[in-house]
Amino acid sequence: MTVTWQVLRFALVGVVNTATYYGLYLLLTLRLPYIAAHVIAFALSMVGSFFLTTFFTYRTRPTWRKFLLFPLTNAANLVITTAGVWLLVDVAGLDSRYAPLLAAAAAIPVTFLLSRTIMLRPDTTRTRDSLVGTVAPK
Repeated sequence: MTVTWQVLRFALVGVVNTATYYGLYLLLTLRLPYIAAHVIAFALSMVGSFFLTTFFTYRTRPTWRKFLLFPLTNAANLVITTAGVWLLVDVAGLDSRYAPLLAAAAAIPVTFLLSRTIMLRPDTTRTRDSLVGTVAPK
């Protein structure tokens, strides 16, 4: 699979992840305070995003190592978009309503490369690292 297809699949997973988060958030706010709804929806959508990224974007096997490293992509996104919004608004004078969109666009290549590195790093031969379907031999 070419990198171009991976980028397109990565973007599609991002759209699905955002829609999943927002739908869960709206559903959970019917019963929970908005902060609790946000945290739960964020965590659930990140787990879903991990599996979509693993199977759909990179067509690789999920492992515990990848699962535990995957949140780094969200952390990188947060740092880049936060710095980007600050730079665009306070330094460049851009309207704060549009700055997050540009900052998010700037974060996409970095989060793509980081997720690609996490997902495509060669796996170890230990089957116990797998999250799905394999049973370690006795």
